[in-house]
Amino acid sequence: MIDADKCNAILALHQEGMGVREISRRLRLGRNTVRRIIRRQGRPPAPVRGEKVRIDPEALKALYKECDGRAQRVHEKLVEEEGVEVTYPTLTRRLRELGISAPAKSRCAQVPDEPGAEMQHDTTVYTIRLDGKPARLVASLIYLRFSKRRYLKFYRAFTRFKMKGFLHEALTFWGYAARTCIIDNTNLARLRGTGATAVIVPEMERFGASYGFRFLCHALGHANRKAGEERSFWTVETNFLPGRTFRSLEDLNAQALEWATARLEHRPQGKAGLVPAKAFEHECGYLLELPGHLPAPYQVHERGTDQYGYAAFEGNYYWVPGTKREEVKVLQYADKLKLYQARECLAEYPLPADGVKNAKFAPPGQPQPRHNPSNRRRPTEEEEKRLRAMDERVGRYLDFALKPKGIERHHFLRQLFALSREISPEVFLRTLERALRYRIVAMDTLRRIAMLLLDASEQPLPAVDIDESFRTRDAYLEGRLTDAPDFSRYNHILEDDHE
Repeated sequence: MIDADKCNAILALHQEGMGVREISRRLRLGRNTVRRIIRRQGRPPAPVRGEKVRIDPEALKALYKECDGRAQRVHEKLVEEEGVEVTYPTLTRRLRELGISAPAKSRCAQVPDEPGAEMQHDTTVYTIRLDGKPARLVASLIYLRFSKRRYLKFYRAFTRFKMKGFLHEALTFWGYAARTCIIDNTNLARLRGTGATAVIVPEMERFGASYGFRFLCHALGHANRKAGEERSFWTVETNFLPGRTFRSLEDLNAQALEWATARLEHRPQGKAGLVPAKAFEHECGYLLELPGHLPAPYQVHERGTDQYGYAAFEGNYYWVPGTKREEVKVLQYADKLKLYQARECLAEYPLPADGVKNAKFAPPGQPQPRHNPSNRRRPTEEEEKRLRAMDERVGRYLDFALKPKGIERHHFLRQLFALSREISPEVFLRTLERALRYRIVAMDTLRRIAMLLLDASEQPLPAVDIDESFRTRDAYLEGRLTDAPDFSRYNHILEDDHE
């Protein structure tokens, strides 16, 4: 192959008047080759690779779809059924060239930074230690592209409602909004489609319109369309998270708010040394100013009032003022709850801290509820602790009895603790020893054993004679692989002995 420099030299010598014979002699090329290069005006010939095997593109596309996109299966059908002699690398190259196996990569336009034109939102997942324990959290961040202002918050889970609450919180904190919000192809805001042709969920479209902006999905594979957002997450990983400790989710979000809205506001950004606080002052004239009293997004939940006057919501209980047990509407906001009945707000509660469950709340300044529930999720740690402290034999029995997952643990522990208070410790220990020997967990059977021991008047109960040779029997060897036997039928024997 003749390189481009030699082709240019041939054309230059020809234009200076040198003959073809002389050019051929000096450059050691054939005369016909020199003539062809002169005719092409010094341009080297474009390499054209001849296809030894010709495959119809439409037929190949249909076969690829029939094989569910499996190129190896396409190769087998072409060779075995169609009789086409094609190698597997040639087939995969042809599929790529035709854009069948992978869409052709296209260039994306570079959008200039215009004040007030664009903001970007995205989420990512981090594993962060809260009070020394690892927790999987979702970081949500919004970014003004021109002024580079950021707002950061962490969530246990990120839903469509949480997304609306986060955007409301961030935009009302700034007091302004850009006209376009660039997002990825997330199902939280996208209904169907991808990129510029994506259809936004009507609920989210109406939400954005109330703040004056619209959602726009970037094209698939073009995450650089929101490169400022991606760079912001890199700053979170390299500057915010290292070297900091967090006691709770609330402490984490408080530090994230101070870092994003105070520390980074006055730190020069990028090679130009742009300061977000000063750039935002200039950008305010191009942004959409938000009204001072925009209503916060909320969700409505129907709840009933129990016999103690509480409405249950997400594992906690909120007192409903009044004396009747009527249905109430719970309006869930990002940071509070409101209880409504007949369009009248009965009470308002701040949301409890992260991890608070089974707690009861009453509004401040209101008369406290007269009755409190006494049977809701009473723990049995104290009962179990006292039982195990009696004797190690009790601990062995509890390890056996509490092992099955289907047992009602708390109910069983309360009843067993009550039995320990009704009889003497000696009788109680002997009862558990016998129950452990015969693998008994039924409480009524335990009580019958205790009564039988009491009637024995300190005389030991006769032990069951067991012939140890049973371990060599064929029936025993075969039964070792089956489930444990059910000893409930022996309850009738104990009842007969008691009678």
